[in-house]
Amino acid sequence: MSLIPATILTGFLGSGKTTLLKRVLTEAHGQKIAVIENEFGEENIDTDILVTESKEQVIQMSNGCVCCTIREDLRSTLADLAAKRRKGELDFERVVIETTGLADPGPVAQTFFMDDEVAENYLLDSILTLVDAKHANDQLDTRQEARRQVGFADQIFISKTDLVDEVAVDDLVHRIKHMNPRAPQRRVNFGDVPLSSVFDLKGFNLNAKLDIDPDFLNEEAGHGHDHHDHDHDHDHDHEHGEHCDHPHHHHHDDDVKSFVFRSDKPLNPAKLEDFLGAIVQVYGPKMLRYKGVLHLKGSERKVIFQGVHQLMGSDLGPKWAPGEKKTSKMVFIGIDLPKDILLQGLEGCLA
Repeated sequence: MSLIPATILTGFLGSGKTTLLKRVLTEAHGQKIAVIENEFGEENIDTDILVTESKEQVIQMSNGCVCCTIREDLRSTLADLAAKRRKGELDFERVVIETTGLADPGPVAQTFFMDDEVAENYLLDSILTLVDAKHANDQLDTRQEARRQVGFADQIFISKTDLVDEVAVDDLVHRIKHMNPRAPQRRVNFGDVPLSSVFDLKGFNLNAKLDIDPDFLNEEAGHGHDHHDHDHDHDHDHEHGEHCDHPHHHHHDDDVKSFVFRSDKPLNPAKLEDFLGAIVQVYGPKMLRYKGVLHLKGSERKVIFQGVHQLMGSDLGPKWAPGEKKTSKMVFIGIDLPKDILLQGLEGCLA
């Protein structure tokens, strides 16, 4: 049987996770979805859709969706669902895990890599983070959970943009881009999130989407166009075509930041493995997401590498095309990571 795709839905309290889930569950999309809710969630899906009197852990809904709450840990719930599916007791095609608003998505994501039984049955598709435009700045200023949720995201949905002015939304977009440049952002009103931007994003399935994002790490690419001749009063990188003439950007010194390592020289595989192993030992808990495409000495193929906290892995990608420039590109997203130490260390791994 093919692996069951799983999506982690996260976001701070009140960001609209349940609204999005209700829409996904009740829409006639023809997909059968199992939803796993952390039962200490502040707002349970069952308020409207499910029969609240039910004591059963798994509830089958009329459109083929299934809901269950986590009564024990996630690993056993996933294993239980997969077993019921194998026996034909439940029929579903994918899983959505809704975390509580105060959760760190890291341990949830790690479950898919650490546990053999889960890894044999499921493929982690992506982490979706909802951000409430009205309250986000305050939450990001005061709550590390909110910053972590942004740092982990493969896709960010900004909700409630109708409640704030365009300048504030623009500020928020810049701030989030600075924290996590690799997650595309989409403004949403929950009536209209296309399911194509919720499922099958392949945020974690590396070989399927080699360059990881359409504009992989564009935030430092091609900024040679005289950006240095005017002062920024903020700390954000800009995309092509963006102007830096908005004086309203406030400088947020978020502890979740990202930076990129690039090199056209090949990396020495043994040195790189030793260095990354040592870094992960020390800084793993603060390393939210890191991934890249590597040019390793002696390899004719691209090496795709990624990690969550202390867990990292690599896959062989396709061969470098004739005439293609062989470049290593890596992005690190984490909490107060020592950029200089990491960049110097990676330089030291060049062959």
